[in-house]
Amino acid sequence: MQPGSTPQDDITGDSALGGLGAQARDASGGLLPEIWMHEGANRVEQVLARLLCAEHDGETELMAAMRYATLHGGKRTRALLCLAAGTLADAPAHILDKVGAAIEMMHACTLVHDDLPAMDDDVLRRGLPTVHVKFGEATAILVGDALQAHAFLTLASLGAPGESRIALVRELAQAVSAEGAAGGQARDLSLLGKHVELDRILAMHQMKSGALVRASVRMGALCAVAENAAHAALYCALDHYSACFGLALQVIDDILDVTADIATLGKTPGKDAAAQKPTCASIMGLPAARQFALDLLRDAGEAIAPLGSRAERLAQLLQRANAYLSKHASCA
Repeated sequence: MQPGSTPQDDITGDSALGGLGAQARDASGGLLPEIWMHEGANRVEQVLARLLCAEHDGETELMAAMRYATLHGGKRTRALLCLAAGTLADAPAHILDKVGAAIEMMHACTLVHDDLPAMDDDVLRRGLPTVHVKFGEATAILVGDALQAHAFLTLASLGAPGESRIALVRELAQAVSAEGAAGGQARDLSLLGKHVELDRILAMHQMKSGALVRASVRMGALCAVAENAAHAALYCALDHYSACFGLALQVIDDILDVTADIATLGKTPGKDAAAQKPTCASIMGLPAARQFALDLLRDAGEAIAPLGSRAERLAQLLQRANAYLSKHASCA
């Protein structure tokens, strides 16, 4: 049991709600997703603001640009996945918050680099000028490099056993390696202007964006539960969940690039078609892509069903994605 928590807190994970456990439940005792998601995202935001301290700016704009890339908006989906999986495993809230912050720094790193002229060449991100537009291309490259380093520094300095820290560092490194986001981005660039089979698009998505989603879920669990034979069933369920969820998020993004406006998308719509980039939406068609995303979200829910109420927050993140798909990614 964590210091200051009650036995019931440890069972339900309410200690991670900052004392809002009773207020965060509906009449049937279920968790109110808007409460814990808002509270969790705010805590991670506060950790990010502390770790990326403006006082460290010195004579350059580097830290200001890092804060701009990281603190200006975002749904914090990956951090929330970490918190949800960590609650399932009864991980300490203060550890989860820092791990979630490290994941968000790494996510911001990938976005800054993806937006560069040599990559996806975008001028908008989350409704604001991209980092290279606001601060210059050289600074944007350094921002991505520094955010990656700060993410690993955050994990290395956790108040957790050495084995746990090593496992977390390994997991995050794998997610952005040549087998993860970096390799996925390379594949994405290699497919521009080509007619390719759907399987190649899906494999690219699983690397480029899916690997970090997978790592986010696994890192939440790794904060409290080692991956070994005794916990093989747990990690198998989490991996199936994250594979389906991560791919669904990318399919939704493909649909939004076609159907959404700048206000909804937060970046330039129509860029995939303009760049002749093959996507799930372009290959399958919008109605089929939308149904595919719904099927993936359903499969993700089925993957964690055997975990019961412990996985309630992971299930609620699926519900949020479903609602977002219905609201913003209609193909009618």
